[in-house]
Amino acid sequence: MIGALSASGWLFLIVAFGAIVPVVPTGAAVSGTAALAFHEQPFLIGVVVTAGAAGAYLGDLVMYAMCRFGGEQLARRLRWLRDEEHLNGVKERLRARQVPVLLVSRLIPGGRVPVLLAAAFAGIPWHTFVVANLPACALWSVVYAAIGLAGGSIFGEPWQGVLAAVVLILLINQLVTRLARRRSPSTSDASG
Repeated sequence: MIGALSASGWLFLIVAFGAIVPVVPTGAAVSGTAALAFHEQPFLIGVVVTAGAAGAYLGDLVMYAMCRFGGEQLARRLRWLRDEEHLNGVKERLRARQVPVLLVSRLIPGGRVPVLLAAAFAGIPWHTFVVANLPACALWSVVYAAIGLAGGSIFGEPWQGVLAAVVLILLINQLVTRLARRRSPSTSDASG
């Protein structure tokens, strides 16, 4: 039990760090830990989901603070701000529907940072962001843990389940990225 709890503590730290430094594959970390918990101590899967959601939430709060206080200068320096036209569209969607936009942004690879930037630049109040981001982080952790559980239940050995979950997450990320790249030129061609 101590091993799984320790893994959940590490998961919290990895996900929080990955939410601030967006190159860390946080979804794969949640999926892998859930697959491992499935084989070793299935009753702790709730702890894995909670640790993933809490890490994502803390990381998002730090990231939102950086976007709010660092502003556009920080975003440009870190190369987060690439497409201002797209950012303006996200700002409008956020003003109309904050919770659904945050939910979707958490689930789409590479979608979270532009939405956090747009929320900060649109001046979404702290208390609104704090409340609206909570279900987004919880849903994100549940989805990635479910992927890990699927991988863990298919394979007999823990390492196979972890590997399958990580590979599946990486494949999904690649697929979504390719679809977004294909869609992006056609969208700009239609507007131009």
